[in-house]
Amino acid sequence: IWLSFFLFYVYSTEEMKITHTDIYRLSIKMEPFAIATGTMHYAQNVFIRINTDSGLTGVGECSAFPYIVGETQESCLLLAKDFATIIKGKDALHIEERLREINTSIAGNTTIKSAFDMALYDLSAKHAGLPLYQFLGGEKRVIETDITIGINSIEHMTASALKYKSNGARVLKVKLGKNAVEDVQRIEKIRQAVGDDIIIRIDANQGWNFDDALFALKAMSDLRIQFCEQPMRTWYDDYLPSLLEQSPVKIMADESCYNHHDARKQIKSRSCDYINIKLVKSGGIAEAIRIHDLAQEEDVPCMIGGMLESRLALSANLHFAYASPNVKFYDLDTCLLGHLDDPVIGGARYKGYFLDIEDLPGIGADIDEHFLKNCQKWTA
Repeated sequence: IWLSFFLFYVYSTEEMKITHTDIYRLSIKMEPFAIATGTMHYAQNVFIRINTDSGLTGVGECSAFPYIVGETQESCLLLAKDFATIIKGKDALHIEERLREINTSIAGNTTIKSAFDMALYDLSAKHAGLPLYQFLGGEKRVIETDITIGINSIEHMTASALKYKSNGARVLKVKLGKNAVEDVQRIEKIRQAVGDDIIIRIDANQGWNFDDALFALKAMSDLRIQFCEQPMRTWYDDYLPSLLEQSPVKIMADESCYNHHDARKQIKSRSCDYINIKLVKSGGIAEAIRIHDLAQEEDVPCMIGGMLESRLALSANLHFAYASPNVKFYDLDTCLLGHLDDPVIGGARYKGYFLDIEDLPGIGADIDEHFLKNCQKWTA
C-alpha cells in the first residue's frame, strides 16, 4: 500500500513536457476492400510521434475511413498540426487534461483524436515502465480474431470463406448490406460451404433499411448467425428497439455508438445486445474505457474492432482488450485484410488468428524509419 502511495506521489509530481510532435502521412497500399458504403484501395493512415524533454516519445496511429466516420487522411493531417500546437510545452503525463484541451478545440474528428490519445497513453506507460495493458490494470488472456470477408460475388465470398477455413480460421465476419435478398443467399452458400463448426457473424455497415433488415435477419434464423453489426443507418436508430424485439439474430451497435453517451442511449432504449468499441470512433482509449465500463455495468458485452490500421494501432487495440474484461468478441484482423506493406517494428503478432505481444514498455511498437523516409512529414 505504501509503495502504491509512493508511486502515485512520484508520478503525480513529476512532469514530462512536450517539446514537439512529428506528423506523418502513413499510406499503406492494399488490395481493394469493399463494404456496403464504399471501397478502399489504401489504408489512409496518420502516424504521430510526441517528443518530450525526458527523451521518451509516444507513438499513435489512426486510420481514416471516410465512408464511416466522415474524416479523411487530409482532414486528420490538418487537425494533427493544430492539436500538436495545443499540447506543446505541456505535461504529457496529465492525459485527461491534454485530451480535454484537444476535445474542446473542435467537435467530432475522433479519428485523429485517437492517435493523440494513443501516443499520450504510450508515453505514460513508458514512463511507468509498464506494458500498456498493465498500466491500464489488465492481464494477458487468449485472444482470437475473426477474419472479414468483403462484399463480392456469392462465388467469390464463398471461396474466401473456404480459404480462411483451410487456413485455420474459426470465426468469419461477412460484410453485407448491398441487397437483402442476395445477402441471404450469400450467407446460405457460405454456411453450406463451411459447415456448422465455423462461427459466422455479419456486418451490414448501415446498408439496410428496416424492412430489409427484418427480412434478412428472419431469413437467416436457421443459419446460426452469432450477431449482426449495424443493420441500418444511424438515422433509423429509433427503429432499433422494434428490430431487436423481432429479430432472431442478436444486434451489435457499431456506427450508432461513438461514445459513452451513445452507449447509454443504445442500452437504455433497448436498441442493441452488444456494442462494438473502436478507438477511432471513441477518440481513443480514454473514452473507450468509459464505454466499456458503462456497458459492463449494464451487462452488455462488447467487441473490440478497428478500421484499416497497421500493427501499431492494432497493438494498442490488443492492450485495450487485455485490460477490458467485458470485451468478449475480437475483430482485430485489420492487417490481414490485404495490406501490401508492414512498416511496423515490434508490436502485436498473429499466430494464425491468435494474437500476442511482447511485454515491452508502452504500446511496444513503432514505425520503421526507412518506411517513414518516404512519407510526407510535418513537425509542430
